[in-house]
Amino acid sequence: MTSQAAEGPETVVASRRSKITPEREREFFDAVLEQIRECGYDSVTMEGVAASTRCSKSTLYRQWKTKPQFVAAALRANRRVRFAGIDTGSLAEDLRQAARAAGDWSGKDTRLLQALGHAVTSDQELAKALREALVDPEIAALEEMLARGVARGEVRAGHPALEYIPAMMFGVLRVRPVLNGQYADADYLVRFVESAVLPALGLT
Repeated sequence: MTSQAAEGPETVVASRRSKITPEREREFFDAVLEQIRECGYDSVTMEGVAASTRCSKSTLYRQWKTKPQFVAAALRANRRVRFAGIDTGSLAEDLRQAARAAGDWSGKDTRLLQALGHAVTSDQELAKALREALVDPEIAALEEMLARGVARGEVRAGHPALEYIPAMMFGVLRVRPVLNGQYADADYLVRFVESAVLPALGLT
C-alpha cells in the first residue's frame, strides 16, 4: 500500500487542493465575479473561467465541485466591510460618510447583486454567501452607527424609523439603476441621506 493510499482519499484531495496558491485562487475568484457582472450568472461557466485564467477546467472542478460552490467561495473571499471604521461622533455625519463609501463601490457591487438576483432565489448556499459577503456586514455596521446615535441621545430609543434605515440605504442602491439607468454615486447618496434618511430620524 502506498503512503497516498494509506492516507485516504480526503488527504489526497486536500493535497491536490493545496497546490493552488492564494494569489492564483484570488485570480480565479476575481475572474468569476467579473464575468458574472459582465455576462450574468447563467452565462458564466467553469470552462469559461478556466479559459480566461489559463488553467484547466479540471483544476477548478477539483477545487470547487460545482459553479454555485465556486461562486459562493468567491463571494466569501471578497467579504469586506466598507462601513467599518466610520465613527465621527455624529449620527448624521456617520450616515453621510456611509453614503460616500457606498457610492464608491455601488456600481461594482450593485451589478453583482443584480446579476445574482435570480440565482440566489434557487440556491441557499449562494444566497447565504451573498448575504455574508455584501449585505450582513454593512447592515451590522449601520446598526452600530444607529445604536451609537441612540446612546448619544441624537435619536430616541424605539424611534420607528430606526429599523428601516438599512433597507432605505440598500434599497436606493438597487433601485436607482432601474429608475434612472444610473448607479447611485456618492453625491446622489449623500443627497438621499440628507433629504430622506435624516428627516426620517428627526435629524437635520
